Amino acid sequence: MSVHALKHIAVTSGRAKVNTYTARDGSTKDIELAYDVFGNAGRPLVLIMGIGAQGIFWDATMCEQFVQAGFHVVRFDHRDIGHSTHLDAAVPKSGRVMARSLLKLPVEAPYSLSDMATDVVGLIDHLQIDRAHFVGASMGGMIGQHLAIEHADRVRSLTTIMTTPGGRRYIPQPSALRALFAPRPTNADEAGHHVARLFATIGSKGIYPQASERLHAIGAEAYSRMNPRGFMRHFGAVAKSGDRRPLLPSVKAPTLVIHGTHDPMFSMSAARKLAALIPNSTWLPLTGMGHDLPMALWPTLVSAIARHAERADSR
Repeated sequence: MSVHALKHIAVTSGRAKVNTYTARDGSTKDIELAYDVFGNAGRPLVLIMGIGAQGIFWDATMCEQFVQAGFHVVRFDHRDIGHSTHLDAAVPKSGRVMARSLLKLPVEAPYSLSDMATDVVGLIDHLQIDRAHFVGASMGGMIGQHLAIEHADRVRSLTTIMTTPGGRRYIPQPSALRALFAPRPTNADEAGHHVARLFATIGSKGIYPQASERLHAIGAEAYSRMNPRGFMRHFGAVAKSGDRRPLLPSVKAPTLVIHGTHDPMFSMSAARKLAALIPNSTWLPLTGMGHDLPMALWPTLVSAIARHAERADSR
C-alpha cells in the first residue's frame, strides 16, 4: 500500500480481495480490485466507472472536489481491467451477444453485473465501510442499480449518470456503437488518440468543449494496463444482466438520476424511465451534456451529489 499527497489531500492506494471466479480450467481463483481513497474523513462515496474504463477516468481533480464537498472518496478499477485482476475466462463474441440480446434470448457470459456489484460490496467490506453513497456512470450506473436492488442495506444513496434501466428499447445510436467498438490501440499514443476520438463522438459538444489533451493523457496512461478481453467480458455482463425495469420499483435508496440532453449512447427516455420507476428518485437533466463528464460540469455534478447525499443522510 502506498500513500502520497495530491494538492494536500491524502490519497491511499491498495488492492482488496473482493470475490472469486471460476477459471477456464474449472479452478476457483481470487478477484482483487485496485483502489484509491481520497481524503481521511467525511461521507463515504464510492465512484463506479463505465465499461472497460479504469478508475482514473474519475479525474483526480474531480475526486478532490468531492473531498472538498465533504466526502471520503473511493475510486477503483473493475475486475478484468486496470490494476485489478484480469480473469482467465471465455470472451463473448460481440455480434452473438448483440443478436441474442435483441431477440431477448439468454446471453452467455462468464459473469454478470450482479457479480460486479458483489465486487463493490467486497471492496467496502475491505475498507470497513458499512454503508456508502454510490455514484455510477454508464455501466457503473447499472452496477449501482444492482447494488440498490440486491444490497439495499449497504446503500445510503445512489446517483446514476448517463445510464439505462436495461431493455432492448434503450440501445446506443449506431455512431456511438461504432466508436465504442473501434479497433483497439497498439501503443500508448494510439490509446490516447482512441479515447479522445471516442469522446469526440459520444461526448458533449458545443456548450462544453472537449478537453482532448486531458483525455489523450488518460488514455495513454491507461494503455499499459488495458485489457480488451476484459472490455468484451464487461459487454457480456451488461447483456447477460438484461432488463432491470421490473425490479427497480423495489429500490428504497434515495436516487438521483442525472442525464445529458445530447447523449448518443443512452437516450433521455432511458433516464426518464429510470427516474419514473424508482420510487424515491430525483431527476436532473443537464442541457448539452453527452456521454461524458465534461470538466465545466464538475462543480455542478459535485454540488448536486453533495446535496443529494446530505438529504439522504438527514432521513
